[in-house]
Amino acid sequence: MRVYMEESIVPPNKPHLQHLTSSESLLTTYEETRAGFVALALEKNRRATPFIEEARALKAAASKISTPASLINIAGIQAALLTAAGVSNKAAGHMEPQDQEEAIKGLIKQFLEPAGSNFVEELVFRFLLTRGDALGGSMRNVGGAIAQRKLTRAIIATLSVAGISYYWLSSKSNSWIHGTEDDPDIEMDANGLSWSNGHQDRTIRYNLTVPFVKKNVDLCLFNCHYQALSVSYKNPAFYLALGELKGGIDPAGADEHWKTARTSLSRINLAFANHGLSPHLFFVGAAIENSMAEEIWYQLEEGTLSNAANLTDAN
Repeated sequence: MRVYMEESIVPPNKPHLQHLTSSESLLTTYEETRAGFVALALEKNRRATPFIEEARALKAAASKISTPASLINIAGIQAALLTAAGVSNKAAGHMEPQDQEEAIKGLIKQFLEPAGSNFVEELVFRFLLTRGDALGGSMRNVGGAIAQRKLTRAIIATLSVAGISYYWLSSKSNSWIHGTEDDPDIEMDANGLSWSNGHQDRTIRYNLTVPFVKKNVDLCLFNCHYQALSVSYKNPAFYLALGELKGGIDPAGADEHWKTARTSLSRINLAFANHGLSPHLFFVGAAIENSMAEEIWYQLEEGTLSNAANLTDAN
């Protein structure tokens, strides 16, 4: 999805006409839905890679012994044994050492010893089963993560083409870093962007809890430099635009995503109206079906929404 910055040839109160002509312009095509499912599958495989490597390491360590009972004496695999016993990392943090040992002994007695000479394979299978549950949980939010990456990369590309330098907020270090061309994977970690164009400072923050809205907002655009953000985000006057970003590609969940976004945008509108303000509101979604496209178009035309876009449409 490209992000344009040139002079508009459409009415300033209808910026959506730069890239939309009707509600049909918002629809997700079959080809884009299919491509979205492929992208999700690839992301799931990427996230599964560490688990597969852990399973290989566990198999190598367990293959050095001849009986399941000896597993408990191998240093360095106790956490993996707990996982194979069906204990998640979160649950393990709430268990006493003796409880953890009891769980491992239960795994050995009830499942590994009955497997006989195949106990190593049984151990690895049960390890992957629990890890798979963890992967499934993380995948529930993967659509949003992919959407954030795509939008971030589009903004960075637009800034780079315009020759505008920028800073990005690392979610890992929680620090702002000067963007360079030497880091092609910024969007994997970025939780915000900041730049200056002329005398105008702009900062974007993802997934920010807005104090006077008292809810998390997918994307906020501020009229300030990132160095002032820690103070400015508490002042409603510094908010230029707020939006909902929905990356789920499954058509079956499209209406539900829009309903959630619509409720959130209404809440935001009311919160700012209480301060006598009306920042721009927008919606970006990957799965947009007929009925919701018509409703979004109506809100664009009447001015409830300032803009909207289909994340899968490169234009």
